[in-house]
Amino acid sequence: MLLSLGGYSMAHADCLPSYQHQFKTLQGQTVDFCQFQDKPVLVVNTASKCGFTPQFEALEGMYAQYKDKGLVIIGFPSNDFRQEPGNNKQIGDFCKLTYAVKFPMVEKSSVTGGAANPLYQQLIKQTGQAPQWNFYKYLILPGGQKVYAFNSMTQPDSDEIMSKLKPYLK
Repeated sequence: MLLSLGGYSMAHADCLPSYQHQFKTLQGQTVDFCQFQDKPVLVVNTASKCGFTPQFEALEGMYAQYKDKGLVIIGFPSNDFRQEPGNNKQIGDFCKLTYAVKFPMVEKSSVTGGAANPLYQQLIKQTGQAPQWNFYKYLILPGGQKVYAFNSMTQPDSDEIMSKLKPYLK
């Protein structure tokens, strides 16, 4: 399995159940999703060979502008739509060299169907919407109080997303 998801330890007893996930970044570092439970999180399934790949630019711009105000963006590379053929190193190099991506990108995994990683299974269940293509977005409000789904055509910095996000930025 490429992702280490669903990890939970007794040290995180104060972590809400919907945040009890751990991920490995493309560089192999562990990210504990519990640390984000009081922040707005934008989760995006990505692919290097997609017509929507230029959205990395807007995602990185949002991250640079709002990370100090609490915004977390996490990219989930996936080959579910046959547009992410690379391995984790190739994906990381592409994101860094082509779009100067600094927001966390986790290891390649599935985001649809029965093979979807546990976080995506949870997001699909909460919203009733599975990713239909790459760059499908989920905005998780602090504490998981509400989760919004946005299709690939919706730009990350669109009014539709920003109007729901901005009230939660510090």
